[in-house]
Amino acid sequence: MAKRGGFPGGMPGNMSNLMKQAQKMQRQMEEAQKELEEKEVTATAGGGAVEVTVSGKREVTKVTLSEEVVDPDDIEMLEDLIMAATNEAFRQLEEISASSMSKITGGMGGMGGLGGLPF
Repeated sequence: MAKRGGFPGGMPGNMSNLMKQAQKMQRQMEEAQKELEEKEVTATAGGGAVEVTVSGKREVTKVTLSEEVVDPDDIEMLEDLIMAATNEAFRQLEEISASSMSKITGGMGGMGGLGGLPF
């Protein structure tokens, strides 16, 4: 009696190749993530008066303030500049990450490059 469903003798060649490609992509993504974690991004605000450095692990590692931006009568401006520089650093980091992943997935999108697939 013939078996219904499945593939006799294991996965067909295309499925096997797809699995190998997925495993290769997974390794490349892990390597890219490690490389990203070693990077640092620095962004400025207020014409360079505030400088924030963020690591690839998404941690603020350094904040530099120019003396002229430290005004006890205008703390709100300093807070806004720090926030702007920090957000810009994180945005740059996200851009680097997206670009790196796009190279690996061939531009297929999110979900590890499988977001556009029907499953």
